[in-house]
Amino acid sequence: MEQYHRLIREILENGEERGDRTGTGTISLFGMQAKYDLRQGFPLLTTKKVLFAAVVRELLWFLRGATNINDDLTQHTPIWDAWAREDGELGPIYGYQWRKWPRYVPVEPGSDLYHKEHVDQIAKLLHDIKHNPESRRLIVNAWNVADLDQMALPPCHLLFQFYVINGRLDCQLYQRSADMALGVPFNIASYALLMMMVAQECNLTAGVFTHTIGDAHIYLNHVEGLKKQLERDYKELPQVKIAKKPFFDLKFEDFELLNYDPHPFIKFPIAV
Repeated sequence: MEQYHRLIREILENGEERGDRTGTGTISLFGMQAKYDLRQGFPLLTTKKVLFAAVVRELLWFLRGATNINDDLTQHTPIWDAWAREDGELGPIYGYQWRKWPRYVPVEPGSDLYHKEHVDQIAKLLHDIKHNPESRRLIVNAWNVADLDQMALPPCHLLFQFYVINGRLDCQLYQRSADMALGVPFNIASYALLMMMVAQECNLTAGVFTHTIGDAHIYLNHVEGLKKQLERDYKELPQVKIAKKPFFDLKFEDFELLNYDPHPFIKFPIAV
């Protein structure tokens, strides 16, 4: 995971202090990128422990279109608890936009009356990869401007695009805001896992994940923990095994993490 450490070092060495929404304060750089080749192993940090189970649970939660932390059908992870309303609702966040992007169509041609429909971006993505793999429109977007004020937290990782070539599936994510200590290791693993799921469904090999970041920041109260992490040696990357099942049938128990032997967990306070 040299790429991740390179980004951390660059921010610590060249970043500038900047205020933020939480009032914590950050060191920030704008416009960064890293690439992770899944053929070399699953990109789960080894210089600190990352909770793979939480990665799986959140991704499956998104893929079900869920928006409420109390929905017991989603195998809830507490990641989103800090932003949820008293009833557990988060508004039309990632999963809703991925699976139920709203659109309004005329009741009949030429009518001024409209009814609401939804677009399942994930289902469309899988269909398009299978039937038109050379398309340059293999995109899923979570940044729905009309819904932003209803979301507990506007999407940070907001748009991703797939690319198929020579039997390989690559993916690029654009992330507008990136908490480098807490969020980014999780984001890398989540999109790597999504790549593997899509690749398996479409009979492709998961290839390179390109992570493009807008505001890459380190919270000031994360600096010492990251410096400690940078002193640690890399270990061999783990592997992930996914059960041979249809994409939308996959459940938590269908994912297996193999040969993961990270350095100990580092606790970073969350900025809400």
